[in-house]
Amino acid sequence: MLNPLLVVAIMQVAPKVVLQHVEVIDGTGAPPRADQSITIEGGKITAIGPMSATDGAKVLDLRGYSVMPGIVGMHDHFWYQDFAAPGTAVDQTMSYSAPRLYLANGVTTARTIASVDPYAELWLKHQIESGAVPGPHLEVTGPFLDGTDLAAPRLVGLTGPEDARATVAFWADHGVTQFKAYQGITRDDLRAVIQEAHKRGLKVTGHLCSVTYDEAIDLGIDNLEHGFQVNTALDPDKKLDTCSAARGDSTLMHMSPSSPEADRLIASLVKHHVAITSTLVGLANSISPQRSLKPAVLDAMSPKVRDAYLEWRNRLGAGRSERAALLRRDMDLQRAFVAAGGLLIAGPDPVGIGGNIPGFGDQREIELLVDAGFTPVEAIKIATLNGATFLGRQDRIGSIAVGKNADLVVIKGDPVARITDVENVEMVFKDGVQYDSAKLLDSVKGLYGVY
Repeated sequence: MLNPLLVVAIMQVAPKVVLQHVEVIDGTGAPPRADQSITIEGGKITAIGPMSATDGAKVLDLRGYSVMPGIVGMHDHFWYQDFAAPGTAVDQTMSYSAPRLYLANGVTTARTIASVDPYAELWLKHQIESGAVPGPHLEVTGPFLDGTDLAAPRLVGLTGPEDARATVAFWADHGVTQFKAYQGITRDDLRAVIQEAHKRGLKVTGHLCSVTYDEAIDLGIDNLEHGFQVNTALDPDKKLDTCSAARGDSTLMHMSPSSPEADRLIASLVKHHVAITSTLVGLANSISPQRSLKPAVLDAMSPKVRDAYLEWRNRLGAGRSERAALLRRDMDLQRAFVAAGGLLIAGPDPVGIGGNIPGFGDQREIELLVDAGFTPVEAIKIATLNGATFLGRQDRIGSIAVGKNADLVVIKGDPVARITDVENVEMVFKDGVQYDSAKLLDSVKGLYGVY
């Protein structure tokens, strides 16, 4: 169990808790409801309404606060990418700091979308579920499944369909529940990955390049990462089973939302129930590197990470207008996808680059969805209920309703009126247990990038 001193510092458990006078943003996309009470008992939401029985309850008067569902982060990482080593990046798993950062910032469920150390993440999942450490519920994804021309040590090079099936079977037997195909994978290997995963009732997503979106849809993939940024179908130098030089930029700029190519692709995605993961943060940060990070983000970073961030920010220059055009196009295609009935889910891809770190990045992703043209309640639904729906957990998490798990984020202010208020997290409930956001953040000051 948690260290008793740590329990006093960051979490509180009560048989019954009533959150009074809150604005409820329920995660369904419905308008917010003002001056409501939410009752939590036994880890569940047992009542919602203007009034609530408070007998024997711990009562929190939360006038001026909003409550939304816990964020379901669908492109979250538990490792930091360190570029300090000569010649290559060193990827370090953040088993201590990352789970605390996610939970402190309102992420109550996280998909670890490809791991550099699946064993560590499976262990961490067990530790969190047993109550030994604080953190979000984890959906553990296996290692990066790539082709044989490996660009980084974190990648697994598949040598053919038999190897692909064996790799999926190995990690599935060890507890992994999702798989991620990477840029250099071949169609034959991706087919084998999907078949083996589906045989076990598991899902496959992809950050693709060598395989186009159309090809992946035909093969039966469940999910595609990075919005529409990495589809290479229209890249001029694209060859079968080979990543193009443009890595999707050319396709993105030639596929306007009203074009026949976009209409056909979106219709195919919707027909085959392929979800798209929005990951707007990285590209947005590269366009506006001078955007001030809130002090809590800088405080969480180790000196090494802070120095790397400042160096990155100062060297960005040329190409911002081109990146801005790519971002706007991806945003427009995501909106067209949702308008057509597609399932858009969200996550920030936080590995430290550009100040994009766990939890804080998830909040920023919601803000960018609003910049893309979604309303605040739509953006919150994408980041909560839609992720739960993809995971098949919509009956338990993702929205605020009687009978669901009490996974809740208490926010000072009103993110429906000012979406940046989503950053003002003061407390988080996970399975009815109350966590103090500020104290969680204090526990990891200067540690992101260390462990």
